[in-house]
Amino acid sequence: MAGQSAFRMLRRLLKSSARSCSSGAPVTQPRPGEPSRPAREGRPRGWRLQFLREHAAPFSAFLTDSFGRQHSYLRISLTEKCNLRCRYCMPEEGVSLTPKADLLTTEEILTLARLFVKEGVDKIRLTGGEPLIRPDVVDIVAQLRQLEGLRTIGVTTNGINLARLLPQLQQAGLNAVNISLDTMVPAKFEFIVRRKGFHKVMEGIHKAIELGYKPVKVNCVVMRGLNEDELLDFVALTEGLPLDVRFIEYMPFDGNKWNFRKMVSYKEMLDTIRQQWPGLEKLPEEDSSTAKAFKIPGFQGQISFITSMSEHFCGTCNRLRITADGNLKVCLFGNSEVSLRDHLRAGASEEELLRIIGAAVGRKKRQHAGMFNIAQMKNRPMILIGAFLKLQDSPPASWSTFSWDPLHVQNLSARGNLSDQTATWWKRLHAPMALPLSGSPQRHYSCYPDSKTHSKCLSIGSQDPTVPSGPEPTTTQLTHVDSEGRAAMVDVGRKPDTERVAVASAVVLLGPVAFRLVQQNQLKKGDALAVAQLAGVQAAKLTSQLIPLCHHVALSHVQVQLDLDSTRHAVLIQTSCRARGPTGVEMEALTSAAMAALTLYDMCKAVSRDIVVADVKLISKTGGQRGDFHRA
Repeated sequence: MAGQSAFRMLRRLLKSSARSCSSGAPVTQPRPGEPSRPAREGRPRGWRLQFLREHAAPFSAFLTDSFGRQHSYLRISLTEKCNLRCRYCMPEEGVSLTPKADLLTTEEILTLARLFVKEGVDKIRLTGGEPLIRPDVVDIVAQLRQLEGLRTIGVTTNGINLARLLPQLQQAGLNAVNISLDTMVPAKFEFIVRRKGFHKVMEGIHKAIELGYKPVKVNCVVMRGLNEDELLDFVALTEGLPLDVRFIEYMPFDGNKWNFRKMVSYKEMLDTIRQQWPGLEKLPEEDSSTAKAFKIPGFQGQISFITSMSEHFCGTCNRLRITADGNLKVCLFGNSEVSLRDHLRAGASEEELLRIIGAAVGRKKRQHAGMFNIAQMKNRPMILIGAFLKLQDSPPASWSTFSWDPLHVQNLSARGNLSDQTATWWKRLHAPMALPLSGSPQRHYSCYPDSKTHSKCLSIGSQDPTVPSGPEPTTTQLTHVDSEGRAAMVDVGRKPDTERVAVASAVVLLGPVAFRLVQQNQLKKGDALAVAQLAGVQAAKLTSQLIPLCHHVALSHVQVQLDLDSTRHAVLIQTSCRARGPTGVEMEALTSAAMAALTLYDMCKAVSRDIVVADVKLISKTGGQRGDFHRA
């Protein structure tokens, strides 16, 4: 009797807006975006929500697994196609697309969505491939919006078409947006996705903010040697923008050449960010959340970490996936699938479909197999699953030679203030710091407090006599070119870690006037030698962002030494870099020397244009499989 009474009362409360599920009990949800009604006289605010909580219907048994996890979140892939060619998402050899006849039709997508929502799903996310290239995506959202009980309709997109379509999608009922963006450097973006479009993605982020989506979620897969050096830049964006930047651990999928060494763990990312912002605060988590959320006090936005590999969240997983060809996946990393399409087309009834879905959900394991076992399993490539990642495998790292405003997009109406503020934050983030350096009367600069003590580091004549001299073994093939002649990054994942040291040099011929001003430290721009020294150190650390196809190297030491040669009116530059790893540091040493030389030119060009930068060369390198090198 009590159950019948509650049922009648619910119907009266919601005026027949209730839906039913297979359990036979009523479940009621307000329409997404429906304005709240004023409380009735004599009843406290929130009484209706409280009543619904106390009399909530039992969750569908078909969507509850053997561990009690209730699956209320469904991800539907609308297409396998994409307008980008992300290296992380798309295997090098490409993917075989499913014939169009074997993909779910719009009617089949809506039929399955209706069935899942009837059983208790209250959130649907549309994925791909790239969901926004599907011509009827706006119509699909509008029809999903009509499903009683569906609270959230979201989309995960690469952002290329977002600015154009988002106003229509929002009007149709889209109320959550995730945008994939793995770098804020345009050149690196083009390498990752093999297409142009960086500014279109940034325009899409602007549009989402402009239309009131809050937060706008930005998914960033972090991969060692590719973009872990941009962590702080992404975090800095949340200072003035309502973004939720979600850092995702690199996950293994078929064809993406996953390697444990490329994965940057949540703890490592968190430590890096906390060094810059010690006041980072942990935010409360929802029971089924995949993200560990943090916020910097005073910032508009927040950051999150998706820790699928290092700290899985399988115990609270509430997600199911339907692929574009109609297969149900109960685990992103599992390789078992059930074809709902085939049963639909065979004329299965709703009850039969529910039994099939319930059996698949019931077989869901307690947790995934772990990152090392997952890497050995056969699974779909990411683009054919509709996961939330868009990145790549082996990248270059040359990129910061471009002048750009990370969130400024040309010709954006009603957006000038936002872009101006972003430019201000970016300039503040990258503003050079003036470090107090006192020069000696001899105008001799070294990274060491006492350069004489460590002069051997840069002395050509101080080589160990036991180290062989001469050119290193050569090869008849270029290592940074693939079999088809395209630029490619060398895979150093299997090379052993060894101690690497490289020394490089350069000469800047200033001429007598500029030389005298540098020698006497009388340039209007300031201390040229000190600035050049700092530029050399900084350049060594940023080599992977300046030189295409260079690996990121964790340098343990950089030394930049500048000496004045009065006979030639020149500055002699010698640089030394040291690291332990699988790849050499000669590019770091050469970049350091070249940048120090160019900085001297910049400091002195107002005095004389007749300045020559010359003899940028490698002096020596040690460590590595191809032997040592010492220039005679």
